[in-house]
Amino acid sequence: MVYYLIAFVLFLIDQGTKYLIASKLELYEQIPVIGDFFLITSSRNRGAAFGILQDQLWFFIVVTLIVVGGIVWYLRKVSKEGRKLLPTALALVLGGALGNFIDRLLMGEVVDFLQFNFGSYTFPIFNIADSCIVIGVGLIILDTLLEGRREKIQTTSEVSGTEGNE
Repeated sequence: MVYYLIAFVLFLIDQGTKYLIASKLELYEQIPVIGDFFLITSSRNRGAAFGILQDQLWFFIVVTLIVVGGIVWYLRKVSKEGRKLLPTALALVLGGALGNFIDRLLMGEVVDFLQFNFGSYTFPIFNIADSCIVIGVGLIILDTLLEGRREKIQTTSEVSGTEGNE
């Protein structure tokens, strides 16, 4: 249950920050936070990451419903195994996916506002939900690597007859 609480809190933070941006700033209005490097910029995205698949609302709704269903099913499964990193990662992805899903469902677009500039390059503007999804996916990859390593160590110790001496 704690993982659903994590997802819900992240969802609330995401929706709260998007509400503040949408209600307090004009579209494309900017607030410098760290010079030209980091700005709060009111933006909207009708597509996915980096603006791909613009105006494919029904595609996003269907895919998100499938993904959320899969995450909830898998989260229940891995939570029972006593693992910590993978369920936390799934909670991050779940909270982020639901945050962007609600935007698309209610407004047909996602509110983005975190802008980073690296010299003349501007990284695509994103939001808290996007950050949760990226961090969650990164943690899923890390968990997969760590689990593979644990299985390799366990297999090696079983083969050499030193079970339990990792």
